[in-house]
Amino acid sequence: MNYELLPMISSPHELRSLSDAQLEQLTREIREALCEIVADRPAHFASNLGVVELCLALHLVFDFSKDRLIWDTGHQIYPHKLITGRFPEFRSIRRKGGLMGYPNPEESDYDLFVTGHAGASVSTVLGLKAGDDLLRPEEHRRSVAVIGDGALPSGVVFEAFNNAAGLKKDLLVILNDNKMGICPRVGGLAATLDKARVTPFYNGLKRDVAWLLNKVPLVGESTEKVLGQLKDAVKGFLHGGMLFEEMGFRYIGPVDGHDLGSLRQYLELVKDIRGPILLHVLTDKGHGFSPAMEDPVKFHAPSPFCRSEDAGIVFNKKGGAPAYTDVASESIYEAMSRDKRVCVLTAAMCEGNKLGKIRDDFPDRFFDTGICEGHAVAFAGGMAKAGARPIVDIYSTFLQRSFDHIFQEVSLQNLPVTFMLDRAGLSGPDGPTHHGAFDNTYMRVFPNIVVMAPGDERDMAPMLDFALNHDGPTSIRYPKATAEIVERPTAPIELGKSEVIRWGEDGTFVAFGSLLTTCLSAADRLAKDGLDIGVINARFLRPLDTEVILRAIQETGFVITVEESTLQGGFGSAVLEAANDAGVSVDNVRRLGLPDRFIEHGERHELLADLGLDVAGLMAAAHQAAARQAGPRV
Repeated sequence: MNYELLPMISSPHELRSLSDAQLEQLTREIREALCEIVADRPAHFASNLGVVELCLALHLVFDFSKDRLIWDTGHQIYPHKLITGRFPEFRSIRRKGGLMGYPNPEESDYDLFVTGHAGASVSTVLGLKAGDDLLRPEEHRRSVAVIGDGALPSGVVFEAFNNAAGLKKDLLVILNDNKMGICPRVGGLAATLDKARVTPFYNGLKRDVAWLLNKVPLVGESTEKVLGQLKDAVKGFLHGGMLFEEMGFRYIGPVDGHDLGSLRQYLELVKDIRGPILLHVLTDKGHGFSPAMEDPVKFHAPSPFCRSEDAGIVFNKKGGAPAYTDVASESIYEAMSRDKRVCVLTAAMCEGNKLGKIRDDFPDRFFDTGICEGHAVAFAGGMAKAGARPIVDIYSTFLQRSFDHIFQEVSLQNLPVTFMLDRAGLSGPDGPTHHGAFDNTYMRVFPNIVVMAPGDERDMAPMLDFALNHDGPTSIRYPKATAEIVERPTAPIELGKSEVIRWGEDGTFVAFGSLLTTCLSAADRLAKDGLDIGVINARFLRPLDTEVILRAIQETGFVITVEESTLQGGFGSAVLEAANDAGVSVDNVRRLGLPDRFIEHGERHELLADLGLDVAGLMAAAHQAAARQAGPRV
């Protein structure tokens, strides 16, 4: 597309010189830019299509070079990036070295937090307001949080609402209500919001508000007075907004989130009202692109596709082997088919975890808690106590949010809850907010929990069967990657037992997780260099197979531990601890994993290569280790 307006927008201030017709054209150009991105790579799509007008209205009414704006979650940040000077770089988004797919303060002063998880926006924007009032009260900075209805049920949101109402801070929360998270929203709060969509106030909104906005001044005490009268007049009808009113927020709406003129008027109306305000904005996920509106789940972060006048939308064919997520989902399905005690819980990630068939075929044993990971874990603890065998299927990065509940409601009680940690390791273009870098460390600290990782596809189902038959909590981690198979006579899964794929004299790779196949490839190539390298599929981090691993340390030239997780407190650390406890020297042990920093976004294979976790990196580490061995070990 030949863009006319987007190249002219180097900052949001330039929006104010555009006519209404030009602003309408700009919305079309922004949506076209979004379509061009997803034509050649997966990216968050439908959510960004839905906030174009809201984004423009916010930047037209507020000055976020000094005012404060937090987007929750940050995957709806693309229009904001386009009008804050990043259009020239936009084609690089989600590519290694390019723009992040989430807000990034290193890219722009208009981005305040890297927001990749849902629910914290009200807390952080309240903190910004409190800090500004304390340190620079004369500047009168305004604070705005945009939160989706899918994120609204998060417990931290209501903690922040309660605190904001108590502090009586001037705060604007915009509820972007599109009836969706990634999948359709669930729970009682969703039903409450649905009431607001069908109240008499909403049905007469366009007629009545047009009159109201022409009559009510945009600033001053008279605005507050009239709005107060209006609130009292409609309170009996406004069922959907009463929840927020009772929590101390002034509720206004719902309003049409795709009517740019109306949005601007409403934002002008509320921006100088004192105290906490909630503006309820109705949007359509995928707005302006009919296929995305018809199937917002499919178009949340779609595979690359082409647009054709004849054929419509044509997706690029994927083909190839299944992903570990597919293998995990199939294994869960088979387990649920065999045992009626088995159920599965997820936190608004049915689509991401490939649980749709399970939801459809076992509706009474499928529980989507919404974006409430802590609740999901405590809920699972209760189910396990009642005799069920719950599987908590949550991304590694999101399970971090339930750390205390893993401790209190599962580990401390020694209950048979199985944690399936999807996206463990490097999650690719989603970047540091989504890399599952820390679960090896945060899961292994709890007594009672068995911590596992399949070395390949064939380990997955037996490992899950083991977990479901174990009388205590278990954890299984697996990456966002194509599932691979190691051809060998597969050893059974036994508590705390590794699998020796091959024994070597010169050194040993000990792999925890799916980098097992990388270790085998590196060992094969090292054999051509004259090095005899063994490979151990660790399988268990807790309990660790100290017998086999310490033997490798003592009897082979060197040992290199390999994990796709942070080295601090991870698998390699467990090996060093075990050797120390046994009084075994670790001079010949080297750990490979993720370094002590947040890893940027990029394709998984690119990041693994940069971190020395590909075949070439493992070979280099082995050659260095071999060179340090001056002679036969004594």
